[in-house]
Amino acid sequence: MSQNWTAEIRNDEGKGASRRLRKAGRVPAIIYGADKDAVSVSFAESFIKKAFANKDNYNTVLTVDVNGGESESCLVKDIQRHPATGEVAHIDLQRAGTSAVVKKVPLNFQGKEVAPGVKIGGLMSFLQATVEVKCLPANLPTKIDVDVSKMEAGSSLRLSELTMPEGVILTALSHGNTDYDQSVVNIGKPKRKG
Repeated sequence: MSQNWTAEIRNDEGKGASRRLRKAGRVPAIIYGADKDAVSVSFAESFIKKAFANKDNYNTVLTVDVNGGESESCLVKDIQRHPATGEVAHIDLQRAGTSAVVKKVPLNFQGKEVAPGVKIGGLMSFLQATVEVKCLPANLPTKIDVDVSKMEAGSSLRLSELTMPEGVILTALSHGNTDYDQSVVNIGKPKRKG
């Protein structure tokens, strides 16, 4: 899944220039990586607000059309937000080349309501909201679905039990040490009455 973003080249750099850009309704950004020079750009603030309302954009290959430059395939690497308002203050975009990237991907738990362990009164605890994956940019998932519908009370689901999309590996499991195979979700046994 790819999206098109339109950016403007920015020639002024530094804190003062970035502050002036933000006052003018623009969000400063930088595009870097893939053995090319970094390019300073800016986006319309209204566009960025809408774009990041969709959480999938954090893990989507974006096509950035740079006015006054070339089109770039990028991934969102980092976002700096204003500490008081939470507004996006700066975006780091990494070029999506042909080498593997490492990103955090959210887990999407499905089937909690029908899990046998929950039905008998067990409490389901979600121990990890995201996992770190390594893959080619084209294979990067926006989320990883985790089916918890068959979990019994007193059971847990570990990283090694997750179904990963093709070409995607969990970085925690690439160490070759079972200590990194952590639980993602568990269901406690219900408390006995009496």
